[in-house]
Amino acid sequence: MLSMSANANVAVLMSPEMVMERGLVSNKNYMDIDFPRGHIGVKSVNAELVDERGNPLPLDEAYLHHWVIQRYITGVRDANFSIVRNSGICDTAVTQYFGLGAETRKTATDIPDPYGIQVGDPAGIPQGYKEGWLLNVHAIDTRGTEDKMGCAECRCDLYNVTRHESVVARPLGYKGGVLCCPDQSRCRLKQGFHGDKRSIYLRYTVKYMDWDSSSMIPLKIYILEVTDVWTKADQSKGIQDSHHCAVEYDIESCDLKNDKNGCIVSTNVSVSLPSGGDVIYGVSHQHTGAAGTTLYGEGGRVVCSSKPIYGEGNEVGNESGYIVGMTTCYPSPSQPIRIYEGEKLTLVSNYSSLQTHTGVMTLFYLLLDDSSPQPRALKMTTVPKFIWPVVLLGVVLVLVVSKGKTRRTDGYEAML
Repeated sequence: MLSMSANANVAVLMSPEMVMERGLVSNKNYMDIDFPRGHIGVKSVNAELVDERGNPLPLDEAYLHHWVIQRYITGVRDANFSIVRNSGICDTAVTQYFGLGAETRKTATDIPDPYGIQVGDPAGIPQGYKEGWLLNVHAIDTRGTEDKMGCAECRCDLYNVTRHESVVARPLGYKGGVLCCPDQSRCRLKQGFHGDKRSIYLRYTVKYMDWDSSSMIPLKIYILEVTDVWTKADQSKGIQDSHHCAVEYDIESCDLKNDKNGCIVSTNVSVSLPSGGDVIYGVSHQHTGAAGTTLYGEGGRVVCSSKPIYGEGNEVGNESGYIVGMTTCYPSPSQPIRIYEGEKLTLVSNYSSLQTHTGVMTLFYLLLDDSSPQPRALKMTTVPKFIWPVVLLGVVLVLVVSKGKTRRTDGYEAML
């Protein structure tokens, strides 16, 4: 049985205020937030939307599209500022340390002993810099809206944002996604509904321990993304290794009578990580309509499967039709699951296509322990031929802040 720390410190913190109205969207630029300071090992981060009295808000009133906590360092005496990326392979997208979405309340995030996500290490912060944390919350007030689920999926025809008014001009054929529901946009209301302001907050809970190098093992955070277009390096042609992650894509509706797959659309991508390690934790992030995600290693072995938990009632945390949780992977220490250096991994994401879904996502969070050598297996079975169709619709994620960024060799990403 996995050991979870019972003596961890717990910090319950609140985001800056978000003033909402019926149909209104809040998706502010990254905001500075409080976070436990010092050299610590983070054991868990979770969150939920609450009102000004601290009461949890139901997803069918205040939909939590996503929340993201990003680590950064900044100069103590100057304006130098650099994002501290996780260890993932996407070039510009999904650089966060923590984050989920509507599934937050029933998704386990605890990290078993003796592991932790190490932050605040003085040896890892350049002289003259300090560490900080940023938060992005994408919340949609769906009270009184014409189509609550359509608003949650950011369908363009429901929002008051024209193609050229988007933060980033959306491409032709873009039907839905974050480019259609930017900050202060509004989803179409039913006739007679209006106004009614209220303040909401993201309440986030951080469990942590003071770092002890003699008893704690640091983990690396990898976030895989199913739309990743991997261009392998070719030095003879001057091509650098790259991973373009669009993050969003659409699911087109099917004809159940004529669909041999039961109207399940599978999307897959194959990638390799820069280093190997033992899997300590795994979970997927998907949107409504999801039917689960599986990460395969070479030979078709299952590394981790994560499935959605759908609500079945009306109470907070069990909202009917919404994903209220995702199952997670905690491999047993007696039977570790190892990813080898250079091993090809295949991420397969399934969505129902009984109806059209716009702006869906499939991210896969992995926490790896690479503290011990990961020798390549002497013999691996042949990789199966995956026959699922790959859906790669070119959609741009508004959260990507790639313009003006340059990748640095010290692991940070400069913000110009």
